[in-house]
Amino acid sequence: MKQVELLAPAKNLETAIAAINSGADAVYIGASDFGARKNAPNSLEDIEKLVKFAHKFYVAVHVVINTILNDTELTDAIKLVENLYNIGVDAIIVQDMGLIKAAIDGKLPPIQIHASTQCDNRTLEKAKFFDTLGLTRVILARELSTEQIEHICENTDCEIETFIHGALCVSYSGQCYFSYANGGRSANRGECAQPCRKKYSLVDENGKVLLKDKYLLSLKDFNGSESIEKLINSGVKSFKIEGRLKDKNYVKNVVAYYNNLLNKYATRSSSGKVFLDFEPNVNKTFNRSYTDYFLNGRTQCFNFLSPKSRGEKIGKVTRIFHNYFEIDADLSVQDGLCFIKDGEMTGFLVNKVEGNKVYPNKMNGIQTGTILYRNQDVKFEKLLENSKTIRRIGVSFDLSNGTLTATDEDGNSVQLVIPEGEKPNNLEKMKDNIVTQLKKTGESEYYSLNIAITDDNIPFLPVSKINEIRREILSLLSKERLQNYRHILQKPIKYVPFIKSEVDYRANVYNSEAKLFYENCNCSVCESALETFDKIPSGIELMRTKHCLKFAAGLCGSPCKKLYLVDAKGQKYPLKFDCKNCEMVIFSR
Repeated sequence: MKQVELLAPAKNLETAIAAINSGADAVYIGASDFGARKNAPNSLEDIEKLVKFAHKFYVAVHVVINTILNDTELTDAIKLVENLYNIGVDAIIVQDMGLIKAAIDGKLPPIQIHASTQCDNRTLEKAKFFDTLGLTRVILARELSTEQIEHICENTDCEIETFIHGALCVSYSGQCYFSYANGGRSANRGECAQPCRKKYSLVDENGKVLLKDKYLLSLKDFNGSESIEKLINSGVKSFKIEGRLKDKNYVKNVVAYYNNLLNKYATRSSSGKVFLDFEPNVNKTFNRSYTDYFLNGRTQCFNFLSPKSRGEKIGKVTRIFHNYFEIDADLSVQDGLCFIKDGEMTGFLVNKVEGNKVYPNKMNGIQTGTILYRNQDVKFEKLLENSKTIRRIGVSFDLSNGTLTATDEDGNSVQLVIPEGEKPNNLEKMKDNIVTQLKKTGESEYYSLNIAITDDNIPFLPVSKINEIRREILSLLSKERLQNYRHILQKPIKYVPFIKSEVDYRANVYNSEAKLFYENCNCSVCESALETFDKIPSGIELMRTKHCLKFAAGLCGSPCKKLYLVDAKGQKYPLKFDCKNCEMVIFSR
């Protein structure tokens, strides 16, 4: 079986620990600055605590530095990377080429560098460029098919990481300027205002409205679980869950779900066994309904009704009354329910439940036959909140020749000499006592796999002494594990020719070092990043996406007039359709 990594998001230290206990092989987290989720910062002190906890289980810690940086910020980011390396962080995820130049120039420590999906990694040529540079890993665009991913894996030597679950950006990552053009909040600077989750209309050049006041750029959430075996066999190294702004319960549930799934098809890059006390169910956690996006061809990936969570389908209303309705479903007080009416999603809370009778806080137009969804499952959330799911490392004990040996599942081994003393009156009972107490690994990170006692000269040991010995040897084992943690370093990086001879604002060059990087790769920079412009020019690409409104409007394959996206303020954005590549482009006004 191939060895893979489940990479989980972490908003903070608490969420990261929950992810590890739920089965993550690696976690990615933001530092105090320079992350694409500005609302999820973390101090160096907390990241250091995370590293110490994670490395006990041979779980890696990746820190995101995936925004574009000005010259001053680049200097600060280089100092940050030095600090991250010193506290044991395994990898940084970067977008800015200035940081890669710093690594080539010897200004960065040998920490692994991963090319963020923000680098627009949607072709084999782009992946091979970073591979040839020498980066450890390339994180692919979400829009790729399983065949494209397999082709990239077969023709590169670096690690390949793909997204497997979570929210979808409608634009190719790193290529969205919609938020910046509409209010000065740059997605490439970690400040995206998510204009894709707002209402728009689709109109033609004559003003005819084809789609009115819908969430036309809002996508469903990604769930690639049905393709995971194929992706493993294709050579994907790491499976990434999106969600650095998601809460702890979301992370617990989704990580546990994919941990169980991956264990069916692959070995894992970290250690330990998850002792799960709940049944994970990704339908019960936040989702806008699911899509596998383009993994297996074009699907209806969009959700025009609402950018809010729809949750799980629970059934149809069978009867309706003045202040309650009947439905065959297991519901609880304060559950959040919703339904679709007149093209809109409407929600309400459950105030009381009596058998199949449900009393909502408002009837809100519920009718017989209405299909209901639950987007807030109170029982399940409480189950997650109170979960005692824990992760432990298997350890075997061997007592012989007066020495206790503890060996963990990774082959780390330590010994402790048993103190001399009087012979026990009952040797077999003494052995049974030792076995019983060694099984009680308590609050440690270990569980007992096997206990072998072949020593017939065991002294009498009271229970308190056996427990003390157990605690001491497990403490020694923890130190041995950390000492033997395999810290993989970044191999040397070198300049190689870029895939283009010239790049424009879409290369997101925001500092002088990034410009020099491209020039050293035989590529001229004709424009700096759009964030350096005094005014957004008209007629430039603000977004390029595989989501096509012609397809959504039933116009795919048919000639049509010019189309425009119109926002709530009446601003019109010209659309262009690259049907050969099955892409839609939104242009500036």
